[in-house]
Amino acid sequence: MFDTFHTAPTGGSPTQANRPTRWLLAALAVALLWDASGADLPVMQWLGTAQGFPLRNHWLLERVLHEGLRQAFTGLFWLMVVWALWPTRWERPALRWLQLPRRERLGLVLLVLLSLLAVNLIKVQSQTSCPWELQDFGGRAAYVSHWNLWHADGGAGRCFPGGHASSALAFVALCLPWLSPPENQGPRRRTVGLRWLVAMVFLGLVAGGVQTLRGAHYPSHTLWTLVVCGSVSVMGWRLLHPVRRAPRPNPQAPCLDKRF
Repeated sequence: MFDTFHTAPTGGSPTQANRPTRWLLAALAVALLWDASGADLPVMQWLGTAQGFPLRNHWLLERVLHEGLRQAFTGLFWLMVVWALWPTRWERPALRWLQLPRRERLGLVLLVLLSLLAVNLIKVQSQTSCPWELQDFGGRAAYVSHWNLWHADGGAGRCFPGGHASSALAFVALCLPWLSPPENQGPRRRTVGLRWLVAMVFLGLVAGGVQTLRGAHYPSHTLWTLVVCGSVSVMGWRLLHPVRRAPRPNPQAPCLDKRF
């Protein structure tokens, strides 16, 4: 299904390689603007009551879109491992989009693991508690911005950024072999990478939105999870596959007359 779009294939030029970086900077700008707006607490006050969050234990949100999605992405990760270790070539036309060098496939598995690790390391150190622990919603914690790193809010903490959203957003690295291919590889269809990017960002926003509706995470937690996973993916991919810049012309070099 990934090769049905008839867009022109693209190679690994520096301009194309920098495109994911620009998108990452755009996501960072959105996260910063959201934090500056101070909209986190008003959104949660709109969703919750003094008795808590009515949708916290809703079967669709809790069992299907929380536990079910988590299990689905665990399965996707193990499929990635099998794909990375698969010894044969993908000869069928419908599966040729899977045909990447093993070094790239193993690198993608590593980037997914590093993205999940980065989110969890931040969570372990975070003093930010989940919204359902706030006094406004029947808990004992006071609202403290996640930017206030030295002030505990009185709750359990370890809620920032969004762990459930990371189960999907850790896979944004899957777009990079097509959106930022190594320069020593042949042309690849950018549409494949765009599909992976849109799918993983959409599912990550759904996973984060589910947790916001349940009272488990502020909207900013999902945005910063996207920034963290995107940063690990883009920077890790650039380290694994550096892009050589085209040499600049030397203005002091002698100009040879083409007539001789």
